[in-house]
Amino acid sequence: MKLLRSLALGLTLALTLSACGGTASTAAGSTETTSTAEGSAASEGGDTETENTAADVSYALDTSDMFTDRDLSGSYDAGSAVTITLDGDAASCDGDGVDISGSTVTITAEGCYLLSGTLTDGMVIVNADSQAKVQLVLNGVTIHSETSAALYVCQADKVFVTLAEGTENTLSSGEEYVAIDDNNIDAVIFSKDDLTLNGSGSLTIASPSGHGIVSKDDLVLAGGSYTITAASHGLSANDSIRITGSTVTVTAGKDAIQADNSDDAALGYVYIADGAFVLTADGDGISASAALLIEGGTFTVTAGGGSDGAEASGESFEERYDRFQQSGGDRGGQSGGSNGTTASSTSATLTSAISDAAEDTSTSTKGLKAIGDLMITGGTFTIDAADDAVHSNADITVTGGTFQIATGDDGFHADSTLTVTDGTITISTCYEGLEGQTVEVSGGDIQLTATDDGINAAGGNDASGTYGGWNRMDAFDTDSDASILISGGTLVIDAEGDGIDSNGYLTITGGTIYVYGPTYTGNGALDYGISAEITGGVFVALGVSGMAENFTSATQGAIMVTASGTEGSVVQLLDSNGNELLSVTAEKSFGCVQISTPELAQGETYTLVVDGASTEFTLSSLIYSGSSGMTGTGGMNGRGGRW
Repeated sequence: MKLLRSLALGLTLALTLSACGGTASTAAGSTETTSTAEGSAASEGGDTETENTAADVSYALDTSDMFTDRDLSGSYDAGSAVTITLDGDAASCDGDGVDISGSTVTITAEGCYLLSGTLTDGMVIVNADSQAKVQLVLNGVTIHSETSAALYVCQADKVFVTLAEGTENTLSSGEEYVAIDDNNIDAVIFSKDDLTLNGSGSLTIASPSGHGIVSKDDLVLAGGSYTITAASHGLSANDSIRITGSTVTVTAGKDAIQADNSDDAALGYVYIADGAFVLTADGDGISASAALLIEGGTFTVTAGGGSDGAEASGESFEERYDRFQQSGGDRGGQSGGSNGTTASSTSATLTSAISDAAEDTSTSTKGLKAIGDLMITGGTFTIDAADDAVHSNADITVTGGTFQIATGDDGFHADSTLTVTDGTITISTCYEGLEGQTVEVSGGDIQLTATDDGINAAGGNDASGTYGGWNRMDAFDTDSDASILISGGTLVIDAEGDGIDSNGYLTITGGTIYVYGPTYTGNGALDYGISAEITGGVFVALGVSGMAENFTSATQGAIMVTASGTEGSVVQLLDSNGNELLSVTAEKSFGCVQISTPELAQGETYTLVVDGASTEFTLSSLIYSGSSGMTGTGGMNGRGGRW
């Protein structure tokens, strides 16, 4: 079933969450009120890569309820706090609400507790009333638990772990977790209830056999510096993870940050207002089972060992195409190759292969991932991922931010709609740059280098990294639901496959677009299943002529001329008076030049110059396709003049 999308850009949506908002009594007897935070989100995590879908659900979130005043303050009254001193294999306390048994400290009542010292093999347990709010202030604490969590929240309404200013604190676990009750304790900090970490100190967590920090409800980081090394997930929560004003460094054997709720599709979201993040994960960098919203911060994310380890990098496009042709395939459902195999039989084989791929349960290695909607409104991102850098099983919306991306698969992949309205996006290496059922670009500065398509509109879950290019069913499909709309922005595309490829419709109404490539005849700068229209903007493509396609309709001139050049060649377009309308330097060799600008008018004469060699032509119709050295008389037959 298709997901309902309702994460609006205005961020005025409201959904009551099982969060820690509203009014509640605190340890000091005051009230806990909510503070407005900038943004909201929801997301999906998970250790394996499967074709996950959600039931029909609204992912709308009320972003004013993300953090409470007490989450953000990180303050405490040391004079009224109960003092707990840790001393090797023992502990002592100067107040009520604390039970001590050897090296196990159990807090049983609401209040503020100030901890200092070291437990060499022990733990702190919070087991208070279900309505209690408990604040633990770590004031230079080191706790190691060889067989369980260093800090275990068994019961409370909410627990605040506050890092005292200027202090360094360390919590760690051993090589195994031994059950102490009915709960599956498997993290250095394990909480069954809402958990907030704040303050201005630092916390180092080491979990050689489990997770770093786990909350079975909401997990909030609202201040402090965290360094987490974990065999499994770094940060994990069932309902939500919300972060602001924190410095987070995670090295994880699974996902660095993961929110996953299998019971409620609206929960399991991740919201990041700001902060500094260095995330290194064998799995996903950030993973959410509902929505993911990032409004700011700096992010350095390495997932699955980075793009160098991706399976897709092992075979060039030429190798994939040659192998496809040898198997008897061809484009557009035409007859097969010389061995007599038809495209239909080849397609059946590919259908089976992709069906097998959809059932693959290998580890997910994406940079940022959400099963629900994924929104980015700001921030600075450096992402190196074995799989997609930014991925959603629903919609992706990018309204700002700066991105430096290297990936073994797609730069941005949305199963539904990918929208870019602003931001600076640089994709140095990828399989496909921007991909979705629908791709809409209205602004931003985008530069990408792709081993297959630069921009691709095709339906269904992404399996391009393993069954890419000519081995991919969407290469044959015509899909009336697939579309690409470019209305603004600047795009520079360097592609080995198609520069811009829509299985359905392609529409350009504005923006400035440069396409370099392909250099191999199996693809074209433009490829579309139904139609391609241009009504505004500047479009320039330097590619090969073998599969070249012109636009099918235009309200400004759109020319396609066979003309050859190499990397560094200068291509110029002159009007009838010799005035330069356009000049571009080729970034790779080419055999076909395609240009559309508002200055190209029907009935006028123009000159195309490549490295000083010129071709003059007259636009007797707005869509012109011709050969160098010839004066064309209008568009060629079929698909806007396909060679």
